[in-house]
Amino acid sequence: MPEFTVNRRSLLLAGLGAAGSGLLAACSDAAGTPPLVDPSASAVAEAEAKRRGTGRERPVTVTATADTVELGGGTTARTWTFGALPGTAVRTTAGDTLVATLNNHLPAPTSLHWHGLALRNDMDGVPPVTMQPVAPGASFTYRFVTDRPGTYWFHPHVGVQLDRGLYAPLIVEDPQEPLGYDEEWVVVLDDWLDGVTGTPDEAFAELRKGMGGGGHDMSGMGGMGGHDMGAMGGGPTPGAGAGTPGQPSSFMLMGATSDLLGGDAGDVRYPHHLVNGRIAADPEVYRSTPGRRVRLRIVNAGGDTAYRLALGGHRLTVTHTDGYPVRHEEVDALLIGMGERYDVLVTLQDGVFPLTALAEGKDAAGRALVRTGAGEAPAVTVRPAELNGRLGAADGLRAADEVRLAARTPDRTHRIELTGGMARYDWALNGRPFDMADPTARAFLVGGGERVRLEFVNRTEMWHPMHLHGHTFQLGEQGPRKDTVIVLPGRTVTCDFDADNPGRWMTHCHNAYHGEAGMMGLVAYRA
Repeated sequence: MPEFTVNRRSLLLAGLGAAGSGLLAACSDAAGTPPLVDPSASAVAEAEAKRRGTGRERPVTVTATADTVELGGGTTARTWTFGALPGTAVRTTAGDTLVATLNNHLPAPTSLHWHGLALRNDMDGVPPVTMQPVAPGASFTYRFVTDRPGTYWFHPHVGVQLDRGLYAPLIVEDPQEPLGYDEEWVVVLDDWLDGVTGTPDEAFAELRKGMGGGGHDMSGMGGMGGHDMGAMGGGPTPGAGAGTPGQPSSFMLMGATSDLLGGDAGDVRYPHHLVNGRIAADPEVYRSTPGRRVRLRIVNAGGDTAYRLALGGHRLTVTHTDGYPVRHEEVDALLIGMGERYDVLVTLQDGVFPLTALAEGKDAAGRALVRTGAGEAPAVTVRPAELNGRLGAADGLRAADEVRLAARTPDRTHRIELTGGMARYDWALNGRPFDMADPTARAFLVGGGERVRLEFVNRTEMWHPMHLHGHTFQLGEQGPRKDTVIVLPGRTVTCDFDADNPGRWMTHCHNAYHGEAGMMGLVAYRA
């Protein structure tokens, strides 16, 4: 299978990499767009100078390379990684300056986006909006203050590279950590196809044909804004999608439905679901002793899958989401969309227990094991009862008092309709796909110091995890502080944030394939 399939965006970014830095400034001259704060503007440096810094530097090197990874049980995959799967976690202490050098040993341009951090705009890693892509054989050094403790992660922001193995946790530790615990376990969830059934580029090429692209009769389906086929045949039907007429699809997943997600659960058929880079049949084993209190930092690095996660025989105390503290809530399971993070505390019992990540609506799961004593590991098919217990999700949490936004009437409201569907695979914001060749066109404008409200209105038949770069927003008046939030079909989610980080910031669906199809927009500060 080819490792690299050239698509329109890759060609555009390769051209940008060769053209030099002048293109960033040129973007601000788009017809009809007022002057915007440039990523290299003095206002960006001034905002960085205000961040609480310790003066310490944390140098790291991240090398992106083609690699063969062992997923467990003798299963291998040729993919792209940062040297391991997941990549080695980067840790800083709040206030440290991260100095991260990316060496690109891939056959394609790439970048690093630091997901969830309110960092300086020119270090956000989003070609062509904040930087040029890092060309094959080239290097780039990111330098910024990590002033907010929490669980974050980093990944490329080029094409569908996110759905390869290019991701790693970023943990910003609190020097005055208020939580009491004995151990820490970072848990990264992922849906996996790369090097097994094809590549993400091949999957996207197929999805772009839409449900009608492979000779399927769409009459009587009303256009199918999503592809919720549950009432027409039950569970997921692998291989029933676009492709050669009369032949099964390699990638499109039909009939994956979930009541928790409001219907359609996902687009893509994955052969594996991983927990810390391991398949369910040969899982990672976390070893400890009974009575130990463990902090789990959980990251959903998947491309198309929400996970319902539970630890058999235990309850979980939710302490943080997306890096920000919440009022502690005890739950049996968590619903985690792509890009979301949750921190939980758990006191370990005696025995062997499955940590199960149910691929919501897809009739599949990943898992790890927790072993604190003797006993046989549960069968791979075991589903903990906790999966059907009290569910924790963002809409049931409340921000901790110390991080709740002060009450304030919004100065500016942007209504952002999520549009498109599977029939034409035309995912977009307000009916218009994002244009990489003209990224500032139709930007959502804000002014420094404003309280801004984003109203995400889901007009589609599928859920979308919406992400905002460079800021955290608050859900409603009392909800948690987040940077990524699930928006269910037919629902509106209100997100308020303070415009205190000047620059040009993406907001987009964190389904890798929806975002690449065009469900992206730009939140831009007026100059």
